[in-house]
Amino acid sequence: MTVRSADPFHRACYLTGPTASGKTAVGVELALRLEAEVICLDSMTLYRGMNIGTAKPTIAERKGVPHHLIDVIDPSRNASVAEYRALAAEKIGEIESRGNVPLFVGGTPLYLKALLRGLFEGPSADPSIRETLEREALEQGAEALHARLDPETAARLHKNDIRRIIRALEVQTLTGESISKRQVEHETPAPPSVPVFALARPRRELYDRINLRVDLMFESGLIEEARALLNRADPIASAPAQAVGYREVFDYLEGRITLASAIEQTKTRTRRFAKRQETWFRSLEEIEPVSVAGEPPEITAERIVRSISRRYS
Repeated sequence: MTVRSADPFHRACYLTGPTASGKTAVGVELALRLEAEVICLDSMTLYRGMNIGTAKPTIAERKGVPHHLIDVIDPSRNASVAEYRALAAEKIGEIESRGNVPLFVGGTPLYLKALLRGLFEGPSADPSIRETLEREALEQGAEALHARLDPETAARLHKNDIRRIIRALEVQTLTGESISKRQVEHETPAPPSVPVFALARPRRELYDRINLRVDLMFESGLIEEARALLNRADPIASAPAQAVGYREVFDYLEGRITLASAIEQTKTRTRRFAKRQETWFRSLEEIEPVSVAGEPPEITAERIVRSISRRYS
């Protein structure tokens, strides 16, 4: 596969899809066929010590394919989209210097959009404004802050996504304009030559896979992993602390909910997250959906390779 572009992110290949859709296995098979190295496109696999709950691929699952941007940030601090984009650009250069193809695999929609269309660089964080907003969130709840957003931003952000709600209100306070208005310039789609694929499974099948994955995570030691994060000398930062599965286990460990509730809430929240991911992917015209149901990852990878050869080479 050869994609010529001055933009390094437009020389890469992308495989995305909702959580539990099978991206890891298909991504490895695709990498083997494209002579590619995988760059993880996930906001939570960046953090060290968060393995089970983020479904990081094991050494065996990687089948010898190099994987990048896993375990690169300590969970005591929050990663940003801008930081991820800078790290990813560096990895693209390294991979291309070895004559290999950069293949992004993961399901964080905001990161995907930032790579394909660029990143809105808003004003620097203002500690006093942010502190005020964080205090108001604790006192009034996330929904009260969400209600202060402009309609476009409010429609885009979930009512519980407190980190991004606070950032949107911070930008609004500092600039006098909504963050959505200031991000418009970064809405231009990537060129048609950029291969971007999203796995799509029937909703019922996807939800069954999610439920099974959550059960396996708890059986594999998610509680012990979360306990280790809570017992760290450096407290876990707000973003990783809100990760699906970890937040629910933290609530269980601190006596706020039962174990059964933690498991069920993790399943429910993961299913909702998958639904939001699918909505995001439908909004990106660069994406070519790949329907998968009951076929091995090798077959899916072969179909994607044929599509690349037919449409992008």
